[in-house]
Amino acid sequence: MGPRSLAFTIFVHACALLLAVVILAPVAWLFVMSISPAADLSAKPLHWWPQEADFSRYKLLLSTVENSAGAAFTAALRNSIEVAGMATLAALAVAIPAGWAVSRTPSVGWSLSMVIATYMLPPVALAVPLYMGLARLGMLNNVFGLALVYLTILAPFTTWLMKSGFDTIPREIEAAAMMDGANLFQTLRRITLPLAMPVVATSALFAFLLAWDEFFYALLFTSDQRAKTLTVTIADLAGGRIADYGLIATAGVLAALPPVFIGLVMQRALISGLTSGGVKG
Repeated sequence: MGPRSLAFTIFVHACALLLAVVILAPVAWLFVMSISPAADLSAKPLHWWPQEADFSRYKLLLSTVENSAGAAFTAALRNSIEVAGMATLAALAVAIPAGWAVSRTPSVGWSLSMVIATYMLPPVALAVPLYMGLARLGMLNNVFGLALVYLTILAPFTTWLMKSGFDTIPREIEAAAMMDGANLFQTLRRITLPLAMPVVATSALFAFLLAWDEFFYALLFTSDQRAKTLTVTIADLAGGRIADYGLIATAGVLAALPPVFIGLVMQRALISGLTSGGVKG
């Protein structure tokens, strides 16, 4: 290995290390805050590591005692999983056939562009019509109503991702299957969709994360533990005159665990989906 190659290798590893520090440092500090006594968090100079680790906040938030912070948090955790899961499944049910149709019929590609253009609108511009629609359907403060709202956010994005994935699959494969006697549904189910599974997994992961982290609509359309999500519940913890920053940090750590776990499980599919189409041949 020449001097130039060695210098380049060192540079690449240094950049990767710097990126890891920038990404992980806030997460590490969040965890340290979650196990630090309140006195350490307000001490001057600041204690960067607690003199004694305190895990009582985790026990508090994971408890189910009625009318406690734990009951509110666990209810919000369940609501977030339900809403994000339903919205993701619904978005994929819409995006897979829609993405395939746009990919195989370029003349209607303008329709997808127009739908994606709705992302240019600020969320507050859509708040009133969405609120009135949910009120008319009796779905305010309801996990199904919130999932329906999230579907309007996720469907254009996931359709665009699926369309990009289907573009990388040669049409000749589908044509050959049809020549062998397969109908359109069989071709999609047995040929096209298995080849597109990495993109499906990538779309599902991003859709879940978008729904999991959404705050604005969840704040507007929910009011109690029947439908409040984690983002709103964590904001409620910070809404009092005296905020327990350690408790807020603990809620943040626990809220991050489900998407981190899903990301680790789907890591290989995610990388494959993001790089699909980058190399042809």
